[in-house]
Amino acid sequence: AKAGGGFRFEYSPESFTGTELEVALEICNAVTEIVRPTADNKLIINLPSTVEMSTPNIYADRIEWMCRNLDNRENLLVSLHPHNDRGTGIATTELGLMAGADRVEGTLFGNGERTGNVDIVTLALNMYTQGVDPLIDCSDINRMKDVYEYSNQLKIPERHPYVGELVYTAFSGSHQDAINKGMKALKKANTSVWEVPYLPIDPADVGRSYEAIIRINSQSGKGGIAYVLQADYGLNLPRNLQIEFSQEIQAITDAEGKEVPARRIYERFLETYVDQPAARLKFLDHQTYPSTEIKGRRVVEAVILDQGKEVTITGTGTGPIDGFVDALSRHVGVEMSVLDYSEHSLQRGSNASAISYVEMEYPGGKLFGAGINTNIVAASLEAVMSAANRIVGKKAG
Repeated sequence: AKAGGGFRFEYSPESFTGTELEVALEICNAVTEIVRPTADNKLIINLPSTVEMSTPNIYADRIEWMCRNLDNRENLLVSLHPHNDRGTGIATTELGLMAGADRVEGTLFGNGERTGNVDIVTLALNMYTQGVDPLIDCSDINRMKDVYEYSNQLKIPERHPYVGELVYTAFSGSHQDAINKGMKALKKANTSVWEVPYLPIDPADVGRSYEAIIRINSQSGKGGIAYVLQADYGLNLPRNLQIEFSQEIQAITDAEGKEVPARRIYERFLETYVDQPAARLKFLDHQTYPSTEIKGRRVVEAVILDQGKEVTITGTGTGPIDGFVDALSRHVGVEMSVLDYSEHSLQRGSNASAISYVEMEYPGGKLFGAGINTNIVAASLEAVMSAANRIVGKKAG
């Protein structure tokens, strides 16, 4: 390698890991004596684990001993050249650097003879996660992967650290729940310090997205499903609805035995709670006015479809939701009441849609409904209608 207009020499005792240390030292010192390196033109002494023959700590001990005993050490660059025969190339390198080495020779994603050389990308990102700048730009790791696979005609495994397709993905329900909570806590804390369970690095730092962090299969739980709906579609499901809806998705994964994509989860949510194409009842319109019989109460008149036939139903309550529940209870002959209600906007702006979630109790159980509308009151009444449809269907079944 050129250094200051000249050339930098490198010497590598090829079988360093299989050579007695005293012999390796004698040979390296002899080379140093001939080359006569200086502070401006240092000599590289490259000490390879040509074949991994021991645990990483043994290699690191050898590196430390050499660093302490090499002649003219201040004018040498002690270099590591680890292979991966025992699968410990990364650990070997990290311990070797801590033992005093100045330099590493490695390859992209561990390519090389036999089991390959040390993976310089994994090594760099390991350092990055510990707050050490590796001086290697890995901000577009997908591009690095594409170039590597095209140039070498080699496939990077899905589980390869930092770059594999599945490394930022969680299928386990407990992992998904922890990631979901961690992402929420990180957003709330508004800090630049990355602390999310099961994700040692922010995927955005290497150009990866959050889209595939959580993927849903038979191992998944409510937390993973809730995260997908929130991250991809802006739905903040109440906890009890997370539990209820996860059973719907669990039934699909158990029956099909494969991953369920986010789009299908969202479509199933809409089908179950919002659109309800096979539902008996459909909300059309409503009006309210003060009750003349009971002070502080309001009368709700709602126009609905019942099996395609337009019907006007009437009920009373403290407000539109309470009155509509009363009207529906009378109409279908099932006593229903609201246990929980929440709502949030889906977009920003004056014309933004809102979604309402309503948990309704009836004799024998409780079920959720949801409604989406640009009018928040209409969204609430549609959510009540959704829950009522599910209750009526449950009673009929």
